[in-house]
Amino acid sequence: MKIIMAILFGFLNSYLPIIAKEDINQNYINVIQDNIEVYNEMKLYDIISIKDAEIISKNYDIDTKKLGQKEYKVYYKKDDKKYVYKFMVNIVDSEPPIVFSGTNKTVNINYKGDLCNLITYGDNYSGNIKCTITGDYDLGKEGKYQLKYELSDSSNNIKKVNVTLNVIKKANNGGSNTDVVKTSFQDVYAKYKNDNNEIGIDVSKWQGDIDFEKVKNAGASFVMIRIGVEGSETRELSLDSFYEENLKKAKEAGLKVGVYLYSIATTKKEALEHANWVLDILDGEKLDLPIVFDWENWTNWNSYKISFYEINDIANTFMSTVKSKGYEGMLYSSKFYLETIWTNKLNFPIWLAHYTSKTNYEGDYQIWQMCNNGQIDGINGDVDIDIMYK
Repeated sequence: MKIIMAILFGFLNSYLPIIAKEDINQNYINVIQDNIEVYNEMKLYDIISIKDAEIISKNYDIDTKKLGQKEYKVYYKKDDKKYVYKFMVNIVDSEPPIVFSGTNKTVNINYKGDLCNLITYGDNYSGNIKCTITGDYDLGKEGKYQLKYELSDSSNNIKKVNVTLNVIKKANNGGSNTDVVKTSFQDVYAKYKNDNNEIGIDVSKWQGDIDFEKVKNAGASFVMIRIGVEGSETRELSLDSFYEENLKKAKEAGLKVGVYLYSIATTKKEALEHANWVLDILDGEKLDLPIVFDWENWTNWNSYKISFYEINDIANTFMSTVKSKGYEGMLYSSKFYLETIWTNKLNFPIWLAHYTSKTNYEGDYQIWQMCNNGQIDGINGDVDIDIMYK
């Protein structure tokens, strides 16, 4: 028993630095960074340095998710004696809101909407942004008006932007008779296909009845199928009316398949529910390709009152949930939002939407949706064409 107690005492003395003299003079520890930007990933060793002593504290994470001051402790050893030094870290938000829409806006005469919502704006930390507009304008009179928008977040960081407001009579939406150039799948295949990629399509109910045998014979090797969609008004999930048929026939044709959900989840709880909804629909169905989180309802962003950090957390919740059940998660977004808002800190694969003949997106991506006006044998109408890299 004495031997056991001696061993236990030695263990506690060596590994639990709780019996330590407080260093009130900062003899050996130097705090090199006590103001940290919110959401920056930092560890203890990133913000302190030590001289002529040995740190015995674990290199733990600094909590940077909430603004304000918090006390931390660092334990160290000097001349076989243990010391603890207490210090304060201040989490701050110094980034102003950003505007991610155009600033030349047109409204019909006698417009009744909120002028603040003519532009789309958001913030890394704050979901509630105060919008103030100055400048003379008359919504009952045609004209061009120069307005100044001031956007302020919860930390009083301010973004100022000039907006041109065009008030016009009701626009003529008759459309144009100009022929729209289409993108031939055969042309895409001939130009882009090589040993390191595959060419495919993504589909939903909008493509109607699809002859997947013809799609396969045209050269497509995979298809991403919409499994469901969240209604912008009802905020309820519904199964894509062609999902079951598309999945069955695509598999029968020998095409690789993955699925995507169009979601406008605004909380982690909703993202978890959406992921479980997809998993329940799949019911163990084998997929060759990922389950994709497709969040792109940016025109209504102002009304959701969430931050950029929160939308990333929402996406990660969805993708992590499907991954925990044996599927691969993936994020779908356009080049602009991938560069502006999505951080993808968990390194899920990316499905890039960029309608161009050669993308200049510099991030990593597994699938490139290169057009939305594709034409392929087996589908009556337009379809998105995708290139998947091995």
